Amino acid sequence: MVTDTRLEAELRDLAGSVPDPELPVLTLAELGVVRDVRMEGPGRVTVHLTPTYTGCPAIEAMSADIERVLHDHGVPEVSVVTVLVPAWSTDDISAEGRRKLAEFGIAPPRSHSTDGGPVPLTLSVRCPHCGSTDTELLSRFSSTACKALRRCVACREPFDHFKEL
Repeated sequence: MVTDTRLEAELRDLAGSVPDPELPVLTLAELGVVRDVRMEGPGRVTVHLTPTYTGCPAIEAMSADIERVLHDHGVPEVSVVTVLVPAWSTDDISAEGRRKLAEFGIAPPRSHSTDGGPVPLTLSVRCPHCGSTDTELLSRFSSTACKALRRCVACREPFDHFKEL
């Protein structure tokens, strides 16, 4: 297992502090897409970034924002490499990221069960406004491909649901 140097950990924190361009309430660290940050030599850094899905249009903006932040903090040469394996999963969203999504009015994805127990056959999505699980799907796609548009039957408010992957 490779461990970060103190500088690499600081650079990872800086890269991870970049807001997601499609969900600016979350940082890239909270979204779980910054996979690795390595010093390749004096003044040279490589950042490994995994998109939320292959072909994600935000990957270019994420890369440019990471480069800008690291340049602004004195790193002259920054290379952002897109890494597709292992694939990103909604399980990579941090607990803080899930909390922020709900606070922002987006139902966070459920975590996958790792205990080997039964898999639920239906997906109940909790309304981020009133907490009811009596919700209905309005559209499989919302403002981005990774979200669905739902409405709460109890409070009648529409909301985005970050789909599980």
